[in-house]
Amino acid sequence: MPELDLMYHIPNGGKRDIATAKRLKAEGVKAGVPDICLPVPRGVYHGLYIELKAGENKTTRKQNEWLEALDNNGYFTAVCYGWEEASKVITNYLKNGGSRENV
Repeated sequence: MPELDLMYHIPNGGKRDIATAKRLKAEGVKAGVPDICLPVPRGVYHGLYIELKAGENKTTRKQNEWLEALDNNGYFTAVCYGWEEASKVITNYLKNGGSRENV
């Protein structure tokens, strides 16, 4: 799948010291932006955004706001628990035009 060459991670998360957090905010980092972006259109979608979670972690209010806004603007969005689930969502998105039936 050559489209995967366009997939990238958005490094918004993680614990940082205050000085680093302020610098990153000034550079445009925004809370809640999903972790992975695949800017490849499929079906009715402009691209794919995935929020990755581990264990029993839940999405934050900001993350939910971003996912909803992206969905409302024509992007396929998903919350995945682990790389295996993310892999299935990405494969389904690329092969089935973003159909949510096979996710």
